[in-house]
Amino acid sequence: MDQYFIIDFDSTFTQVEALDELARISLKNHPDRENIYKQIEDLTNASMEGKLSFTQSLENRVKLLQANRDHLKQLVTHLKKKVSTSFSRNTIFFKNHADTVLIVSGGFKEFIIPVVTEYHIKKENIYANTFVFDEDGNIIGYDRENPLSQEGGKVKLLKELNLPGEIFGIGDGYSDFQLKESGMIKKFFAFTENIERKSVAEKADHITPSFDEFLYINKLPRAISYPKNRIKCLVVGEIEEEALAQMRKEGYNIRQRDNIEDKYLEEAGVLFCDEAHQPTPQQLQNAGRLKVIGIFGKISSKQLAETACENGIIIFDDPKHNPRNDDFIPKRVMAFMNEGKTHTSCNFPDLQPPRINNAHRLIHIHKNVPGILAKINEVFARHNINIVGEFLVTNPQIGYVITDVNKGYDTEVLNELKAIEQTIKFRLLY
Repeated sequence: MDQYFIIDFDSTFTQVEALDELARISLKNHPDRENIYKQIEDLTNASMEGKLSFTQSLENRVKLLQANRDHLKQLVTHLKKKVSTSFSRNTIFFKNHADTVLIVSGGFKEFIIPVVTEYHIKKENIYANTFVFDEDGNIIGYDRENPLSQEGGKVKLLKELNLPGEIFGIGDGYSDFQLKESGMIKKFFAFTENIERKSVAEKADHITPSFDEFLYINKLPRAISYPKNRIKCLVVGEIEEEALAQMRKEGYNIRQRDNIEDKYLEEAGVLFCDEAHQPTPQQLQNAGRLKVIGIFGKISSKQLAETACENGIIIFDDPKHNPRNDDFIPKRVMAFMNEGKTHTSCNFPDLQPPRINNAHRLIHIHKNVPGILAKINEVFARHNINIVGEFLVTNPQIGYVITDVNKGYDTEVLNELKAIEQTIKFRLLY
């Protein structure tokens, strides 16, 4: 059975509401611009939360815009920089599902088409409203015959399309939920990467903080192996807000505590702590999910560094307390989590592998004994998987291997790599 993916545009495919952004462009020099911005934003939110009919909201917003074709060109340039992070990194999904991905939006084709077609989404699969212009190029209205300009427009459109198969809806607003309420789609996923509307989220089949999460839940190919919103970042001590803001922006699940409690450490994939609140070597023995520690200060002991290394946990510390430069702890932690880079770690061997396009990256951490690399490569050879890049570095305790392969892998391959004797940790990056 075919699967179709109905994706909203505003605050879903992009991080922003396009009409709100258009108002900021078209009214930039208007003396009462702040008041008008507020009116437009209020109308947008009332409609998205189901408190005002979409028809009323759209009509009133368009009247307030005072926009023209030149403003639309500026808007498109702006929107191309505002594509939601988790959508932009999953371009390959849209390329592979070009026939079954539909953009369905109460927004307007004039700014949606130039943005989404760069992601392999077919022009004929984009359903949205269209503006009406006067002879000077000023927006004077919109096509009122288009079902998407009317209340319940998305439901009316899908009834007309009559798609054969399972249909999944992804969006942030009440009009997206209406598809589920009407029985037109199998499941509705409330997309909360950019904004969470509680009145919508509480009615969804699933809340998906990123497109990665949607792909993960539905066992679909994705750019990263595991959604970052599922990785808990435990924060203990006095950590500056800028560091936490960077991790939140990346999508991590932030959990702040006064002290390092074992039960929270055991659930964490990332630990941020200050110099006064470092874990003990004993605590690390049971932190099976922990991949990286960022210490905002100097590491407390050589024993902590060695114990972490023996358990496959990398540590980045900051003895000089350098905020917001290239050595800023979050940047190093994310470089490790995203690319496998260990540069400037205080307990892992140094490795800065280049990113290889169109490849899958796997990390293998093992005790530093002879023959492990040969066993890793034997697994790939047995499954006819070609290695396009491989990097091995060691220190007295561990061997650290990054392998880039040019084809997908199945569960059997992963299980065999994990089962190699002397393996400490194994991880898929992307």
